[in-house]
Amino acid sequence: MATYKLLLIAGDGIGPEVMGEVKKLIAWINKNGKTRFETEEALAGGACYDAHRVSITDETVARAKNADAIIFGSVGGPKWDKVPYEVRPEAGLLRLRKDLGLFANIRPALCYPALADSSSLKRDVVDGLDIIILRELTGGVYFGEPKTITDLGNGQKRAVDTQVYETYEIERIGRVAFELARKRRNKVTSMEKRNVMKTGVLWHEVMDELHGREFKDVTLEHQLADAGAMQLVRWPKQFDVIVADNLFGDVLSDIAATLTGSLGMLPSASLGEVDSQTKKRRALYEPVHGSAPDIAGKGIANPIAMLASFAMALRYSFGMDAQADLIDAAIAAALAQGLRTADIKSEGAKVVSTSQMGDAIMEELDRLAA
Repeated sequence: MATYKLLLIAGDGIGPEVMGEVKKLIAWINKNGKTRFETEEALAGGACYDAHRVSITDETVARAKNADAIIFGSVGGPKWDKVPYEVRPEAGLLRLRKDLGLFANIRPALCYPALADSSSLKRDVVDGLDIIILRELTGGVYFGEPKTITDLGNGQKRAVDTQVYETYEIERIGRVAFELARKRRNKVTSMEKRNVMKTGVLWHEVMDELHGREFKDVTLEHQLADAGAMQLVRWPKQFDVIVADNLFGDVLSDIAATLTGSLGMLPSASLGEVDSQTKKRRALYEPVHGSAPDIAGKGIANPIAMLASFAMALRYSFGMDAQADLIDAAIAAALAQGLRTADIKSEGAKVVSTSQMGDAIMEELDRLAA
């Protein structure tokens, strides 16, 4: 029996609530499968700041590096708005991404058939939607230096964020995009702002060169990111894999939440390079929805993005595609019963709690696996 180590970091807000549903899923796989997951838990974000006055400890980073995968909940909330910038809750997640080299953020946007009417867009626009937004995660304006706020006197300040990309950073995220597309519908759309940004000019050039050198069999198209955002809500099914830098990828993937009905439906995977010796990638899996402090502790959070993130872990870190497919099918089946958490409620549906939705998905797993 293969055994793997998972580091569970629930974080803040609704993180512990949705992580509780993942623990049920891990226990189910340990009981019913040929693979066993050993779990450890650690703090990050505001919870870690409250305990240690930092957003993540060196010990937790070391444990993350030794884990086969990290399952992450969420960080942040107004409680920590006034803490020093360098120890804000989000800094812990940014450090994990940087220290583990998690440069490729995969965010699928799937519209389950039962939720086609939950989107703010028309049914025919989103029904059957299956796209991926691939976001570069460790470069760009979020990490570029200098990053400063300078007091100019007379009540004036100047803020500076620096957008920086090098050829190798664009090549490696581009390579992931083309490889993903080869396993899907064989189309990549690269989005940047080459009309006003030098990093966009370089991004466009490197993507073209990589395509011509290694991936001529894959269709490549370019769009300016603002026009691409408009197309994403006009007719999203024209896309297969969208690849963008850190900032535009962040914005575009949140726009994709509109297509699926709720941020609570979007999972993600953050992957590093393949180790040349072990052939493994460091990886972190998390829902896109964030900490949602306004509903934390109420038991109404949608656990589906968290459960689907674990399914992505099975797929990308452990090669357990059949089990991942089973989880996706169980989620679809629970939704087809008319069960909804508050964020995706619709007329005639039964609104359920976080744990009730998790339990319903577990029951569907039992049924499908029988």
